[in-house]
Amino acid sequence: GWAFMYVLNSPTHSLAELSSLQDWYLRYPLTSVEGVSEVASLGGFVRQYQIEIVPVAQRAYGLSLQRIADAVRRSNSEVGGRLIEQGERELMVRGVGLVSGLHDLEQVPLGVGPGGTPILLRDVARVSIGPEIRRGLADWNGQGETVGGIVVVRSDADTLSTITRVKQRLAELERGLPDDVTVEVAYDRTGLIQRSVRTLTRTLIEESIIVALVCIVFLFHFRSSLVAIVSIPVSILISLIVMNLQGIGANIMSLGGIAISIGVLVDAAVVMVENAHKHLEEKGSEQSHFDLILRSAQEVGPTLFFTLLVITVSFLPVFTLQAQEGRLFKPLAFTKTYAMAASSVVAITLVPVLMLWFVRGGVRPEVRHPVSRFLRWIYTPVLRAIIRWRWQVLVLAVILLASTIVPISRLGSEFMPPLWEGDLLYM
Repeated sequence: GWAFMYVLNSPTHSLAELSSLQDWYLRYPLTSVEGVSEVASLGGFVRQYQIEIVPVAQRAYGLSLQRIADAVRRSNSEVGGRLIEQGERELMVRGVGLVSGLHDLEQVPLGVGPGGTPILLRDVARVSIGPEIRRGLADWNGQGETVGGIVVVRSDADTLSTITRVKQRLAELERGLPDDVTVEVAYDRTGLIQRSVRTLTRTLIEESIIVALVCIVFLFHFRSSLVAIVSIPVSILISLIVMNLQGIGANIMSLGGIAISIGVLVDAAVVMVENAHKHLEEKGSEQSHFDLILRSAQEVGPTLFFTLLVITVSFLPVFTLQAQEGRLFKPLAFTKTYAMAASSVVAITLVPVLMLWFVRGGVRPEVRHPVSRFLRWIYTPVLRAIIRWRWQVLVLAVILLASTIVPISRLGSEFMPPLWEGDLLYM
């Protein structure tokens, strides 16, 4: 789609001259850049020869409009001849008849008048150079009309690298423009792409910090948090590799699929680490460390694996979407599915090995853990109260559920949500 737009500005050159620079000097070199599908011109005037027939003179000479048009068409053409052999070389004969100016058009013969005098186009028409009829215009910052170009990137090309190559080529071409003609960027998707990548990077960092804090607070063991932290980038890296092999670009929707799956990628690692701690607490001195980690992983590994697979297939219905919804959400579904599938494999392969290395020594029993003791102290009386007044709790739950009817009825039914991409393309 539209990935890059630029404008040509000059205090002395007319819009027609700027259009000629865009159409004949900038457009073709930029179209040849790898990844570019098209460079569309915008604004300005397209110069053309205009022939205005004088009706009185036309009737006087008895010429029809079709005859005049045919004569103009025949006068603006090239004709190929035969070959001439000269000095063991073949020379091609070509008759050049292209119109190169107003004078050439004025001299186009239309026929013969009284007395054998040739009838020329200038005798029945006024020939001039003027603008082609326009269907739109381009305005630059409210300062007046301008001329620009729209770079359209191919669907399979990498947008960021294509824009970089277009900028480099445009900088080279700008040196050949007249001194007072400047090229300014009107729209550049590079900023949007970079912000999307920064958002994903920040989300990864925040998630890693949160996982580390949760493991430290609830387990009081720093090395155990490394198991969960390492599983995040490994799962994402595997999904990116599959994306690259399949040719899925890193756009705002595909990156969003990775971002929304980050919170689930660590679940299996956290559960397996906590179960390993429980085994170390109960049988740490009775079994070898290898057997203990192996048994704890075998105990919860299969369940976690199939749980993650269930979450993985939950996005499969998105692939049945068609038209705009399908093109919008399929990249998100692909990356979410790949990330979750990678996480399920990492949970039963890499995570047990990391636990064998990092989950060693310093494991505090749950009864001596201050956070666990505090939570148990709160949870026990609340659980007893809920069991004692169970009917009242059920009625309260039904009332809370019924209170959501009004907000849900006002949510609307628009399937495609607004995307605040942090970028503005004004047309």
